[in-house]
Amino acid sequence: MASNENPRGCSQKVIEAVTKNVTKMNLYPDDSMYELKEGLAKKYGVKSSNVIIGAGSDQIIAFTLDAKANENNSILMARTTFAMYEIYGRQTGTKILKTPSHEHNLAELLAMYQQNKDVAVIFLCLPNNPLGECLDTKDVYAFLDQIDKDTLVVVDGAYQEYAKYKDKNKEIVVSDLINRYENVIYLGTFSKAYGLGGMRCGYGIANEDMIKSLHKLRSPFNITTLSLKAAIVALSDEEFVDNSIKENFSEMKRYEEFAKEQGFDFIESYTNFITLKYDDNQNSSDIAVKLLKKGIIVRDLSSYGMNAIRVTIGTPEQNSKFFDIYKTLTRV
Repeated sequence: MASNENPRGCSQKVIEAVTKNVTKMNLYPDDSMYELKEGLAKKYGVKSSNVIIGAGSDQIIAFTLDAKANENNSILMARTTFAMYEIYGRQTGTKILKTPSHEHNLAELLAMYQQNKDVAVIFLCLPNNPLGECLDTKDVYAFLDQIDKDTLVVVDGAYQEYAKYKDKNKEIVVSDLINRYENVIYLGTFSKAYGLGGMRCGYGIANEDMIKSLHKLRSPFNITTLSLKAAIVALSDEEFVDNSIKENFSEMKRYEEFAKEQGFDFIESYTNFITLKYDDNQNSSDIAVKLLKKGIIVRDLSSYGMNAIRVTIGTPEQNSKFFDIYKTLTRV
C-alpha cells in the first residue's frame, strides 16, 4: 500500500489483448505509436502531433529537463511533491527551488518565480503526489497568466482521473490548457487509474513545436510492444476506470472516518491514496516500521520533514486488514 498502484488490477480486455500478443515479444513496437496517439488525441480533443509517448510519464519529465534545465538556471516546485522532479533536475546541474509550504501554494510559487529570474521550469503536480491535495483550475490559470512564455510549466496530471471525478473544479481540460498556453506541457499516465503501473507507459501533450523538440530526445522504441498494446486497449475501457475510481473514493471515506476515530488528521485527497498526519505523540517512522513488520508497506513521509504516512487506498479487504492491524499497534 505504498506505490499507488490500482489494487483492482487492470481491465480484463487488457489481459486478453496482452495474452493474445505475448508471442510478438520478439518484435519492436510501432515506433510511430500511431494508434495510441490517435486514441489520446480523440480523448483529449487535440491532434496526434500534440502527443509524445514515454516509458511512464517520468520519462517525459526527464525530456523536459534535458531540454530546458542546466547549470545556469533553476527549476521551481512545491516543497513536498513528486521526487523525480528534483532527481532528474539534479542530473542536469540546475538549481532546485522549493516553496516554504509543503503543499502547493501559488502565492509562494509566484513570489519565488518573480524573485528568481533564472527559473527555466516550474512543476505543478495536480493533484499532488505524495500529499494528495489539488488546486482549483481557475487558480492554476490565474497563475499561468503571470508566467513568462520562455518558462516551461509542467502540469503533471498523473492522478487527474481521480481529481476530476471528485471535483470538477479541479479538472484540467487539456485541449484548453495547451491552446491557452504555448509554454505548458500536460503529463498523463496509464500507471494509476488504468492499472498498468508495471507496463510503464505515459504521455505528454503540448503544442506541436514543443513536442517536435522533445521527440529529438526520445530514443527509438522507448516503450515495449506489450506496453503499447496494453495502453491502446486500456484507453478503450473507460467503464473499468470509472468503476475503479468510484470504489476508490468509497473506500477513502473509510480512511477519513478511521482517522477521526483514532484522533489524527489527514489531508483531503483527490487521488488514490491518503496522507495521515500525526502530532508529537506519534512518530510516522515508528508506525511505518511497525506496519511493515505486520506485512503492510506504507510510505513514510519523514524524509520530507513531515510526521505523516501515505497509504494507497486498497481493496475493501486490504483496507479492513489495514484498520484491524493498525489498531493493534496502539493498543495498550
